[in-house]
Amino acid sequence: MPSSSLSHRKSAVTKALLKWYRKNARPSPWRKTRHPYRILVSEIMLQQTQVDRVEQKYPLFLRRFPTFQSLARARTADVIRAWAGMGYNNRAIHLQKTAQRVVEKYRGRLPGDIEALQQFPGIGRYTANAVACFAFGQHTAVVDTNVRRVLSRLFPKQSRSMDEWDLAEWILPKRKAYDWNQALMELGGTFCTHRNPNCSGCPLHRHCMSAFKIKKIGKPIPAKPRKAIPDRIYRGRIVSILRNIDHHRSMESLRLAAMINPGFRSIEKKWFDSLLQRLQRDGLILMRRRQKKLMISLPK
Repeated sequence: MPSSSLSHRKSAVTKALLKWYRKNARPSPWRKTRHPYRILVSEIMLQQTQVDRVEQKYPLFLRRFPTFQSLARARTADVIRAWAGMGYNNRAIHLQKTAQRVVEKYRGRLPGDIEALQQFPGIGRYTANAVACFAFGQHTAVVDTNVRRVLSRLFPKQSRSMDEWDLAEWILPKRKAYDWNQALMELGGTFCTHRNPNCSGCPLHRHCMSAFKIKKIGKPIPAKPRKAIPDRIYRGRIVSILRNIDHHRSMESLRLAAMINPGFRSIEKKWFDSLLQRLQRDGLILMRRRQKKLMISLPK
């Protein structure tokens, strides 16, 4: 494709998407603030959780922990309890450790530098760029699963020859980084979905190289043979059980094993002990010996 034609399509794409976003953006609560703490909380929550679930939990979490300071000094057990229903509980631990470091090292003010942000636990390139853009107004691209999918469909040739972050920087319009990044993610979460994208309703279908060419997923895919339950499911069950017992109580490890897996056998004790050790190393549980019994609780 001639460069002039590509440049024209690039301009048409940005204008059409920004116009659509201004009229159709969902009123998510994190789009009503530029406060670094609130933006960080939303980005950590959105990493592996659906938007509608985050919209329910986000205001509740902020009501309980409204600042870096309040989150930093909270009992870890209370933070884990407040994270109930979100899954991937490590994120709650990482978020509290980040708050503690912000308070101790930065006097409660989150740095806006992308490299500095990536030094905090649980913050990778995407989250650092998102916080820098959405909280500090930096002109930088943001690449998550939705953005990656949208750009690869809009510009398939360029996506094959360019690094995904370079492609995102190339398409980023001047002085429009916040709206543009939000718009790409919004489009990927509504029309340009992984399964069965709605090309006919998409505001970019006239400019998209992949429009109406993506194979629809019709008949159900035959079920694959059932695999063993992954450890993360058992980890989640353990934390969920401990989250719902009295704050000052603990549970004997073998009873806990039977609760997360009714078919638990003694030959699985080595696996279960390893699971507990990893949870303790991650800061999600506390193990103590009491009268020759191993007792498990949430951390203090």
